[in-house]
Amino acid sequence: MAEVLTTMVVGPLVSMVKEKASSHLLDHYKVMEDKEEEHKLHKHKLPAVLDVITDAKEQATKNREGAKAWLEELRTVAYKANDVLDEFKYEALRRKAKAKGHYKEFGMDVIKLFPSHNRFVFCYRMANKLRMILQEIDVLIAEINTFRFKFKPHPPMSMKWRQTDPNMLDNYVNIASDSRAKEKKEIVDALLGQGHNVGLTDLPVVGMGGMGKTTLAQLVYNDSAIQKHFQVQI
Repeated sequence: MAEVLTTMVVGPLVSMVKEKASSHLLDHYKVMEDKEEEHKLHKHKLPAVLDVITDAKEQATKNREGAKAWLEELRTVAYKANDVLDEFKYEALRRKAKAKGHYKEFGMDVIKLFPSHNRFVFCYRMANKLRMILQEIDVLIAEINTFRFKFKPHPPMSMKWRQTDPNMLDNYVNIASDSRAKEKKEIVDALLGQGHNVGLTDLPVVGMGGMGKTTLAQLVYNDSAIQKHFQVQI
């Protein structure tokens, strides 16, 4: 089942990462300042990976272990890249909200809900993450020749793949919902247990890349009890 999910999800997942890397929002609010070269490499290298995914999946269905391992590693790296680009996206949205004075609309100091947003701290912290992911992508690209994957243009991602951000297959979300039901309930109960206190508590979701942190957060965010309880959601 895990191999099937990897094959099904990896194409749309990498497509989503490519879209995020090309987001105008990141450029407009300069969240990647001093990292323009790394950003450019992300946008240029991801299409090369996308163009061999079709052949890699075909080889994986023929029980070629190298192709399966390559797809699994690609999925893991794509999750990491998705998490990092989400951090850049959230920072861009924060700067956009601040520029438009939206913080005041919440009736409290929303900035307290977030870690330090010092630009120098943010740039230093994110630079290493971005560099490490690029190194992992370089390894995957180098292995394209090793496994002799053929370049076949990847079909554009259909709108039926889109759900919320991040985009997930319906079947994948249903399976994740069943397997993560216990963890989701624990987080939902903890959030609802805070009552209406202004001093909210951070509940970090921690784990290795590819463990499903983003999917779990998505399930909690879309939970009906959470939707009813909180007037403001970010």
